[in-house]
Amino acid sequence: MAEMPKPLRPAEIRFRVDPGDVPPEKAARQLHLTLEQFNELLPKLQARGFPRADPDTGMFDLDEIDRWRAKRHTSVESPAPPTAEPELDMGERFIIAMRRKARARRIRRKTKG
Repeated sequence: MAEMPKPLRPAEIRFRVDPGDVPPEKAARQLHLTLEQFNELLPKLQARGFPRADPDTGMFDLDEIDRWRAKRHTSVESPAPPTAEPELDMGERFIIAMRRKARARRIRRKTKG
């Protein structure tokens, strides 16, 4: 007689997934407002570039809200950000670290002797 197959089980959750889109209540909380305050201020906020809710889900994109918040405080007069140095690959970083260790060893030897 054939053995009965075991019932399927749902997969175990391995890690937490934070939502990217949130309902208006959480978008309001992101701005430290009540839902009522948020709904009252929303037209003014959107006139200043606040992201609109998704037309199908009614959800707000948290990343876009964060970008909007960050852009509010940048001004034309602010200095340009420093130019980023080119990223080093693992080999280059290893060589630099080894040189630092060797230099530290030489300094320790000089101070002991």
